Amino acid sequence: MTHKDDQLYLRHILEAIGQIEEYVVGCDEAQFLATRLIQDAVIRQCEIIGEATKNLLPETRNKAADIPWRDIAGMRDKLIHQYFGVDLASVWLTVKEDLPVLKSTIAQLLE
Repeated sequence: MTHKDDQLYLRHILEAIGQIEEYVVGCDEAQFLATRLIQDAVIRQCEIIGEATKNLLPETRNKAADIPWRDIAGMRDKLIHQYFGVDLASVWLTVKEDLPVLKSTIAQLLE
């Protein structure tokens, strides 16, 4: 894998975050928890973020050591393999609290 590949994965992460932002615009937690379509769309993009994260070179991840890369990949695994027990409140918190920080960091890595 090359630096160029990492740029692609970083763009995929940024695009997935953008999609999530579109899906939840004007949505509060109660609406998210009540709307299966939004849940499914957000979860799919979280899976993409996790998969792209797994493919990043260690050097790239080390440039943003404050990002919990392993946790992001772990969330993807839980969403894929433990789909029957997804904690939707945790997904919502991730969207509202963690993704803005990740978005900013990814944008910096792409500069």
